[in-house]
Amino acid sequence: MPERARTTAVDLVRLLALIGICLVNIVFLGMPADAIFTPPDALSDRAAVFGIEFLFQSKFFLLFSFLFGWGIYVQDASARRAGVSFSGRYARRLAALAVFGCMHAVLVFTGDILLIYALLGLLIWPLQGLNARQLVRVGYAMLPVALVGFAALAFILGEPGIGVAHDGLGGSFAEATMARLRDWPGTLFFLLLFQGPLAFGAFAFGLAAGKSGFFERHSVGRNALRRALPWLLVVGMPFNIGYAAALGGLIPQEQELLSLAGFVGIAPGGPAFSAVYLHLMLRVDDRWQLPDLLVAAGRNSLSIYVLQGVIAGFVFGGYGLGLFGEVGFATLVPIGLAVAVLAILLVGLVAQRTGRGPLEALLRRITYLGG
Repeated sequence: MPERARTTAVDLVRLLALIGICLVNIVFLGMPADAIFTPPDALSDRAAVFGIEFLFQSKFFLLFSFLFGWGIYVQDASARRAGVSFSGRYARRLAALAVFGCMHAVLVFTGDILLIYALLGLLIWPLQGLNARQLVRVGYAMLPVALVGFAALAFILGEPGIGVAHDGLGGSFAEATMARLRDWPGTLFFLLLFQGPLAFGAFAFGLAAGKSGFFERHSVGRNALRRALPWLLVVGMPFNIGYAAALGGLIPQEQELLSLAGFVGIAPGGPAFSAVYLHLMLRVDDRWQLPDLLVAAGRNSLSIYVLQGVIAGFVFGGYGLGLFGEVGFATLVPIGLAVAVLAILLVGLVAQRTGRGPLEALLRRITYLGG
C-alpha cells in the first residue's frame, strides 16, 4: 500500500475520532454536573443522552489511543532510520505531553487525556520490545482490569461523575480556571479508572498494529478484523445498549445490580464498537481520498483536540457567549459537531500554510531537542 494511502487512512481515523471525542466532551464542557448525571425530562434530550452513550462514549477515545500506540512504533522506526536514541526522544515527548496535559486541564478542560497518555506511555515503554502477538495478549489482558476499574468506580463514587462539581465554569475565565483547578484531582482519579486500563490496552493493540503492518490494505490484521465484525456486533450491541440505558436513567433506581451491570458492561462494549468503527473507517478510506485540507488537519490532531476545548470555552463561558447550562443535551449535539468541524478546518488551514499545527510544531521541537 502506498505511503500516502496508509497515512491518509490514519488521518481519517484521527479526524473521525476527534469528532466523536468532541461530542462526548461537549456535555462536560457545557453543562453543570447535576444536570449531566440527572436524566432529563424532554424526550429529545433523553434520546440525545442515549445516542451519545450508545454510539460515542468510550469508543472514539479508544481509537485515538490505538493511534497513539501506533505512533510509538512510527517514532521508534524514525529514530532508527536517523540513527539516534529513541529513548531520549520518547522521554522528551512524554514529558512535553504531561506539561501540555496539566495546562490543558487547568486552562481548558479538566477531562484532559494528555497527562494520562503521558503516564500510560511510561507504562507501555518497557513492553515496546514485545512482538505483535504478545502485545495483542497484553491488550486483551486489560479487559478484566477495566472491569475491576468500572466496578470500583461504581462503588466508590456511587454514580459516574461524582466529584466533578463544575461550579464556576460559566463565569469569567478566571472563575472557570479556578473551578477547573478545584475539580481536576477528582476528575483525574475518575478518568484513570474509567479510561486508563482500556486506553493502555488500545496502546498495546496500536503498537502491535504498527509492527504487523495493519494499515496496509490486505494485511493479516485487517482481514482478521473483517472476519470478526459479526461477533463484535453481537458482543457490542447488548453491552452498549445496557450502558446507555444505565446512564440514561432507563433502568429503575431500585434495580441497582442491573444498573451496575449496565455501567460495567462498557468495558467489553466500548472496545467492540471501536473495532467496528475502525473497520468502517478503513473501508471508507479505501473508497474515498481525503482532501488535502483534511490530510493536513489529520496530521495535527493535538492542536485540534486542544482547540475544541478552547472554542467550547468561548461558547459556554461567561467571557464568551455564556451558554453554560442554558441548553439541553439535544442542542449540545449540533454544537459539539460544529465545534469539532470548526477546529478541524482552522487547524487544517494553519497546517497547510505553516506545515504543522502550533502545538505539533512545539512538541516536535521539544522531542527532537537532543537529535
